[in-house]
Amino acid sequence: MEVYCTRPGCPRPQNHFPDLDDSSVLKTVQQRYCKTCGMPLILSGRYLPVRLLGQGGFGAAFLARDRLTPAMRQCVAKLLQPSANLTPAQLKIAQTLFEREAAVLEELGNEHSQIPSLLAFFELTVPSLQPGKNDQFFYLVQEFIDGEDLEEELAVKSKFSESEIMVVLREILKVLDFVHSRGSIHRDIKPANIMRGKNGRLYLLDFGAVKQVTQTAGTSKASTGIYSLGYAPPEQMTGQEVYPATDLYALGVTCITLLSGLQPTDLFDSYKNEWNWHSRVEISSSLTEVLDRMLLSAPSQRFQSAAEVEAALKPQPQKPTVVLAPPQIATNPPQAPAVYPPTPQTPQPPTVIPGTVRGGLQSSPKGAFSIWEVLGGAAFTGFEGGLLAIALTSLLPSPGLSMGLLGMIVGGLIYGQYRRSIEQTEMLTIGAGTLAMLWFFPVLRSAAIGIYGGSPIAGVLFVGWLAALGAIAATAIFRLIYKLLSNVF
Repeated sequence: MEVYCTRPGCPRPQNHFPDLDDSSVLKTVQQRYCKTCGMPLILSGRYLPVRLLGQGGFGAAFLARDRLTPAMRQCVAKLLQPSANLTPAQLKIAQTLFEREAAVLEELGNEHSQIPSLLAFFELTVPSLQPGKNDQFFYLVQEFIDGEDLEEELAVKSKFSESEIMVVLREILKVLDFVHSRGSIHRDIKPANIMRGKNGRLYLLDFGAVKQVTQTAGTSKASTGIYSLGYAPPEQMTGQEVYPATDLYALGVTCITLLSGLQPTDLFDSYKNEWNWHSRVEISSSLTEVLDRMLLSAPSQRFQSAAEVEAALKPQPQKPTVVLAPPQIATNPPQAPAVYPPTPQTPQPPTVIPGTVRGGLQSSPKGAFSIWEVLGGAAFTGFEGGLLAIALTSLLPSPGLSMGLLGMIVGGLIYGQYRRSIEQTEMLTIGAGTLAMLWFFPVLRSAAIGIYGGSPIAGVLFVGWLAALGAIAATAIFRLIYKLLSNVF
């Protein structure tokens, strides 16, 4: 079995122990030491580092196996490894941050499935490579997430799509909402600290820079100078107080770097002091608005909580479109099927049929008559009736027969007007034809002279206009009586 030495600067950290391949030996052996530097290899009596995962200025991380679990569970052993040129004050800060990470993982990781759980936190004192001195090491063991971080994923795919960014946003916002609700601020959101497990779930890592938000009077709210360049907002870079909006700013920077495949320094215009990323990506206007607000310089202008960002990402409901149906002619509504016992029926208004008016008197099927049309028609009927009376009484021997025939003709004229078969042009034609008949027939002309006593045409016109005025008067009186009765009944 290969076991990796965790002492910083060990020249040959890899150690091979064939006997540890035997599980009975592996679980009972007390300790094994590095064959080069003598560093204890089985940490806290149970964790065996097998390879180096990564290291930085403040520590190193090792993949380890827990020998006291049936399946030799994988885990991550993190070693606090401050740089040798740190001042005592800086060393103290590093130790505080390391202890804080352990405390946060214990509180948050054990309660949220997307934050690694804390498995152990311990101190190890061993003889130094320098004679007469001891070295002190601090270890943190946490849950191992099998997968790759988004920085590694970006190197493979070069860019993230909008749909992929929406998944990252929604998942990490849920984690941040939980972290912020517990009074903590992560302070180091970036692609390298977001891991996608092989199960597809996203995890938020590296709580070493986390800041606890305290409300104790007199407590300094200034931020320590631990941040990732390009992802930290102005308030964090200047050592001022940090807020939940600080994490949201860093998450916004993370999104635009993943969308564009570029580093934050390539997307920020230092001359104008503003982000210049719109032309580098192709996303919807709604997501652009959300990211723009997350990237504002002033914390007060950004979203104030992860929940606010989540709400802004939800599609807004569209107002229903009201489509007005074209006007319909009122008809009798369909009758409901019989119900036993029958329910009381509400009286329905009478059916309105085009061409009918109140009181049962009908107007034209082609449209209602105006008052001038009614009176004009009455004048024509009266005038024509007067002329026809002269003609019929002159031609027919019996007065009764003349009056009967005259009534039929006048009735026909009235019906023709009602059906609009006789319009203004036809009225003029019929009137002119009747005058011509009276003028050219000597018998009729003589009758007209007998009536008037003078010129035949004057006699004819006198009778015609007299009859027309009578018809107009009769029609007006009839309409007046009809309106009065309509208002009463």
